[in-house]
Amino acid sequence: MSTIVPVDDYVTFCEGVARLCGLDLSRYKRNQMERRIRTQAERRGFTDLDDYLLQLRRDPQELDRFLDRVTINVSSLWRSPEQWTRIADDLAPRLATAGRIRIWSAGCSIGAEAYTAAAVVRDAVPNVRVEVLGTDIDRRVLDAARAGGPFADTAAQAAPRDALERHFDRSDEGWTANAALRRGVRFEPADLLTSPVRRAAFDLILCRNTVIYFNAADRDAVHARLAQALRPGGYLVIGPTERVADPTAIGLTTDGPFVYRRD
Repeated sequence: MSTIVPVDDYVTFCEGVARLCGLDLSRYKRNQMERRIRTQAERRGFTDLDDYLLQLRRDPQELDRFLDRVTINVSSLWRSPEQWTRIADDLAPRLATAGRIRIWSAGCSIGAEAYTAAAVVRDAVPNVRVEVLGTDIDRRVLDAARAGGPFADTAAQAAPRDALERHFDRSDEGWTANAALRRGVRFEPADLLTSPVRRAAFDLILCRNTVIYFNAADRDAVHARLAQALRPGGYLVIGPTERVADPTAIGLTTDGPFVYRRD
């Protein structure tokens, strides 16, 4: 007598989304992501994930709403100020001896982190050339990142006022990176798990609060790939509540809270 294996509608939904737009939801922690997806579906009037997937295929605007919900595009200028203080006071001066600092904002969202990095490091070591690359899997946010804003006042609350006024232009809509700040900051689409790694290409990599929803295996794989992208003596900065599971195994040394150095 054959056994009927029940269909897992969540798995089917994730496979459909991957075919539809290339986003692999299986890499995220299931409990958190499934709860987010089912809540969004119900909010949009769907109790069946198959029906919701069909709507995503039919309606590009509905797909955009869905992607905004699940890709965690939360960003603000000078987010986690204590980390920027560590970068300005310690890491940037250490890296400045080469005359150029290459920075990668991995999972840059709308660009707030990339522009903050450019502002902070240029202020910390003003005679050093600073180049910043921002990457994100969500191509839709990169246009906003390239425009440099505007970032709403609520997204600039943690920013030091003098630095904000020095590097951003104020308008009714908020704060926009000025032309000088945008020079040397560029953005590209990239998947942290599958895109080619630029080995030993960066002095400083920021990957903060980007992989916290990934399953453990994918999180560790991303950290290993980021380590490969660091030049010897370079630094990886992760979110203040995150950690690298086994730094030594991927060639990193812990350099204080949330900071790792490439051996």
